[in-house]
Amino acid sequence: MLVVREISSKRDKRRFFKFPVELYKDCPYFVPALYMDEKSEFDPKQNGAFAYAECRMWLAERDGKVVGRAAGVLNKAYNEKMGVKQMRFTRFDFVDDAEVVDALFEKVKEYAAEKGMNEIIGPIGFSDLDKQGLVIEGFEEEDMYVTPYNYPYYVGHFERLGLTKKVDWLEFQITIPEQMNERLERISEMAIQRYGYKVLRFNKISDIKPYIVPALQILNEAFEKLFGTVWLSDKQLLDFSKLIMLVGNPDYVSVVQNKEGNIIGYSFMAPSISKAVRESKGKLFPFGVFRIFRDLKKSKTLDFYSIGVKPEYQNKGVNAILLREGLRGAIKNGMKIAETGPELETNIEVQSQWKAYEHRNHKRRRCYTYSLQ
Repeated sequence: MLVVREISSKRDKRRFFKFPVELYKDCPYFVPALYMDEKSEFDPKQNGAFAYAECRMWLAERDGKVVGRAAGVLNKAYNEKMGVKQMRFTRFDFVDDAEVVDALFEKVKEYAAEKGMNEIIGPIGFSDLDKQGLVIEGFEEEDMYVTPYNYPYYVGHFERLGLTKKVDWLEFQITIPEQMNERLERISEMAIQRYGYKVLRFNKISDIKPYIVPALQILNEAFEKLFGTVWLSDKQLLDFSKLIMLVGNPDYVSVVQNKEGNIIGYSFMAPSISKAVRESKGKLFPFGVFRIFRDLKKSKTLDFYSIGVKPEYQNKGVNAILLREGLRGAIKNGMKIAETGPELETNIEVQSQWKAYEHRNHKRRRCYTYSLQ
């Protein structure tokens, strides 16, 4: 017998977080979230997003065994910002069973109706720092730590439910050249000379600490108009800075200042930790930490975590400088490929940067919409 129930206890949340590890145990492309990160994400005392959002979580069980999960997120700040009435869903995972899928989605619909919403969108989380999008192309590509994976059968169930496309994100894999791109070097130097930019380079990760939060504050301005984004609180930015301090490498962290000394752009890249997290099944202890540090030293894949430029400088060479700095570190350390992470398919300006390199569009993710009207 199938039972779907709302959960709140520590025990049930633990089962909620561990379900994907069991579901994808034989999948070589899946990368689980770190258990401690998921625990924090759904804890109102730790996740700053709960200042403007609320959430409910459900588990689907059959004969005492977990067969699915889902969470609904009401992002009040985004709804107010955009003048919409949207309920979000996230962590929607399930065995290939229509009864399970339908029962879980019904709970999301009931939550949305109770709150007076007229649209459901997802998968999308609390904020732009959260994992988002359903894989619809690229099922046989290794996932990044910062993105979610799903089996192909998810797509059929979503379409059967009547969910349709809201937006798509594209992901690119770039072959890192053996030598610096001359055009990129030229554009970067011209911008520095013309506008008086200063590029900050760091010798050790501790040197970065004073600049992290001021740099990340650019996120709010740079991404304000993008789909699904809300103004991130100081606590959320501080939490993100902790990730940078954990996996950061000074070769892949760059900060650009204008001639007045104000930070106008930053980039944060890091060696992929996907293999380590998958091997550790989302656990840091007892061996997860050692595997992560192993990957940070030995991985030949560079993940683009976050790049931000103040809007008034976005067409003045700052992007080129940040990309150049990251490539310098990648070439120096013998990196082979870079993963861009999700980019809105309409973001042609960013995607045009990859034309100068050997690259491929190897994944597509989708945020779906469902009308309650």
